[in-house]
Amino acid sequence: MKDPRPQEHSVADLLRELFPETHRELFGPHEGDALPTLGLYPVADGRLALVHGDQLAEFTPLDPKGKNALHCDLCHYTRSRSEAALYRVVVAARRSRYVTLCTATEACQGRAGRKGLETLANRIFPLELPYTE
Repeated sequence: MKDPRPQEHSVADLLRELFPETHRELFGPHEGDALPTLGLYPVADGRLALVHGDQLAEFTPLDPKGKNALHCDLCHYTRSRSEAALYRVVVAARRSRYVTLCTATEACQGRAGRKGLETLANRIFPLELPYTE
C-alpha cells in the first residue's frame, strides 16, 4: 500500500536527522542547529573550567616557579609571570596535560576566538573517566 500522506522530507532533512555531522560537512550548519557551549570560565580558588558541549575539564593552577615569560596556549601571546599561569588538567587516571593560559581569561578568549577555543578543547577532550572497582 502507498502511504496517503505526502512526503515532506528532503534528502538534506534525512541526513540532518540521521547523520548530523555528515550534514554539517556537506551543507554547513543548519539555521536550527545551536552551536555547542564552548568557553573557559573562572571557578573557585583560581581554577578554570573548560566547557565544550556536555564535556567539562577542570584546570588547576600550579605554583609559579622561575621568572621567565610564558606563552599562552590559547591566544598565543607571550606574557609575564604576573599575566599568565601554568595549569594542570587531569585527562586520564594517571595522565595530565599542562597548559599555559593568560590570567585575564575573558580578554584571552576574545583574542583567540571560537576557533582557538575549539583547538584547545580538541587537545583536552575526550577525558577518560577513572575506573573504580
